[in-house]
Amino acid sequence: MKKTNVDEYLDKTTQNIYNEKSKSVALKKLYGATVETIKALSKDKGEPEWVLDLRLKAFKLFKELPNPTWGPDISYLDVEKIATYVKHNSREERKWEDVPEDIRGIFDKLGIPESEKKSLSGVGAQFDSEIIYHNLEEKLKEKGVIYTNFDKALTEYPELVKKYFTKIVPITDHKYIALHYALFSGGSFVYIPKGVKLEMPLQSYFRLNEKGAGQFEHTLIIVEDEASLEFIEGCSAPGYNDINLHVGCVELYVGKKAFLRFSTIENWSKNLLNLNTKKCHVSEDGKIEWIMGSFGSKVSMLYPLSVLNGKNARCDFTALSFAGNGQNLDTGVKIVHNAENTTSVVNSKSISKDGGICTFRSNVLVKKNAPLSKLALSCESLMLDSISRSDTIPANTIENDKVTFSHEASIGKISEEAIYYLMSRGLSETEAKSLIVQGFAEPISKAFPVEYAVEMNRLINLELEGTIG
Repeated sequence: MKKTNVDEYLDKTTQNIYNEKSKSVALKKLYGATVETIKALSKDKGEPEWVLDLRLKAFKLFKELPNPTWGPDISYLDVEKIATYVKHNSREERKWEDVPEDIRGIFDKLGIPESEKKSLSGVGAQFDSEIIYHNLEEKLKEKGVIYTNFDKALTEYPELVKKYFTKIVPITDHKYIALHYALFSGGSFVYIPKGVKLEMPLQSYFRLNEKGAGQFEHTLIIVEDEASLEFIEGCSAPGYNDINLHVGCVELYVGKKAFLRFSTIENWSKNLLNLNTKKCHVSEDGKIEWIMGSFGSKVSMLYPLSVLNGKNARCDFTALSFAGNGQNLDTGVKIVHNAENTTSVVNSKSISKDGGICTFRSNVLVKKNAPLSKLALSCESLMLDSISRSDTIPANTIENDKVTFSHEASIGKISEEAIYYLMSRGLSETEAKSLIVQGFAEPISKAFPVEYAVEMNRLINLELEGTIG
């Protein structure tokens, strides 16, 4: 059979890298964003024609749209130098011991299999561009719960995916979401049927391991009426000198009287640009809880959006960012009150040290059709020295006068008197600072499950020691 141009392109971009110790063979790398790259990626995945059409349309938009005019400068990002698709020679496994030894070792150190044994209903693990492990309890499958990687969902549940995919986050949203839709690979698909309530969380873990690579996973979660789910997302990457890029996307649907807690701990390396997009639609009497911890990354731009579309819908947003030397973390929240008696509560905290920059942006819209809405926004920033920076940039549009709204922001430095007092009681200066910072972050960390609260406290201590990244 005669080879096509796409076949030849795949041949040229496949590198056979053999590791005798681990038996892990053949990294397939596609660089940059071009029509050839996108067609090769889609062919390698065996995708239906409509997915390729979507990718090419998104790529055209990416070339046309300007860079974001808000947030940190990322004009130096050269996508052509990024390995936008990295495929290892491992397939998706159902048994942890079947995952290749070298990849399994990385996730073992991160505690993924141990977490699954103790406190999870199911877990997925992604290594660079592809899911390498996925498992779900059989009793949940019997209830109609679907938890699979997003690539599989495109072919196994096409009608269900089409109903929701790109509906919350359209390909026109901004330049880098267009890039995401051109290059998306891996991610999670979760469907919780009506009335099904999961007692233990599901977790997906994303590891961007390859030097100079990008990760473009897509997560789509549908929680039907009167159902409930807690979903935990973990992210990490090792440190390199080259720029790494993360352009993920999360679309969440919460039905009537449904509940979703979406928790994220991001522990990226400080050479990574994190340009993530997360959005959620909440129906009548539904509730979304966002719990977020942002560590690492050279630049982060992340502003989860909640659209409260039904009467009595609610959004609770709890977040902590920690920026050290060379980091610019531009994060925040967006909320639309689009129905009567909707509620949003925001509690955001940031810590900066060694010249790190933390910026919190809030964009709240209360529409005319949303009387009796209630909003409470609180933003607190702690700076550990005189060279760090923290900014709060609120934008609030209230179109209805029957609204209860409060917004408070405070920025302060760590108290020298408090440090002196603790040192007088026998603590070292480092221990005193750590105790004060842990107390500042405690309202955020306690919102996580116990295992992940411990992890957040560990990351805070590592940041204070300057050993992350």
